[in-house]
Amino acid sequence: MIDRPGLAEFLRRRRESLQPEDVGLPRGVRRRTAGLRREEVAVLCHMSADYYTRIEQERGPQPSEAMVAAIAQGLHLTLDERDHLFRLAGHAPPLRGASDEHVSPGLLRILDRLDDTPAEVLTELGETLRQTRLGVALTGDASLRTGPSRSLGYRWFAEPASRALYCETDHEHLSRLFASGLREVVTVRGRGSRAADLADDLLARSAEFRALWDAHEVGLRPRETKRFVHPEVGVLELACQTLLDPDQSHRLLVYTAAPGSESAEKLELLGVLARASV
Repeated sequence: MIDRPGLAEFLRRRRESLQPEDVGLPRGVRRRTAGLRREEVAVLCHMSADYYTRIEQERGPQPSEAMVAAIAQGLHLTLDERDHLFRLAGHAPPLRGASDEHVSPGLLRILDRLDDTPAEVLTELGETLRQTRLGVALTGDASLRTGPSRSLGYRWFAEPASRALYCETDHEHLSRLFASGLREVVTVRGRGSRAADLADDLLARSAEFRALWDAHEVGLRPRETKRFVHPEVGVLELACQTLLDPDQSHRLLVYTAAPGSESAEKLELLGVLARASV
């Protein structure tokens, strides 16, 4: 059963404990609210302000599991806080582990401070969970992808058009890299896992993937420099730094260009284009 008073009080306390800068929002002027405004939380949770307000006021329908997950992520809750929120809302908490898509507050705080840098949070299957504004400009809006296509490795073999974002001379290495990486995840997670389902799907779809899978190659690692072919600014050579969250098997990827380089100029232009499109 939903605990409406407990849910409302918990949400109010968490909202009041956060400042706009904690979640990547501008503070603005004439601010009198302690913590975040309800309207700001609604924006972070991708829901209407009226819907969120009704929950805090102990009104409205029981929020769905998807809505609870969105609120937990928007409020930058820890895993323990997220599980508590699910129980207050009358739902069993999601299972923790590799399939969990709740990004830790630590990674979110870092991501919130990288607005002028391409960055993204990925699962071990290459599914983008969060992106910076410039990350969307560089690799496309991940929120538009659904199903298996959320995985970059899956798209690489099942949707050949996705390869246009990368230099053709890198395609062979990337094919081996994605096949090798998926095999390692399948070995760790076992049969019946989402990783195994993706592999089975690709084995049925792609002759190239079948050949690479049969080679049993493991241990490949990404190159230090990634080369992207952007339709508006051309080729960008970007270094990629990775921060790992071992509890969730999530990775934060941050792309940077060497100062003074042609790629740095193109990245700056990409930022201008991104701001103009808002």
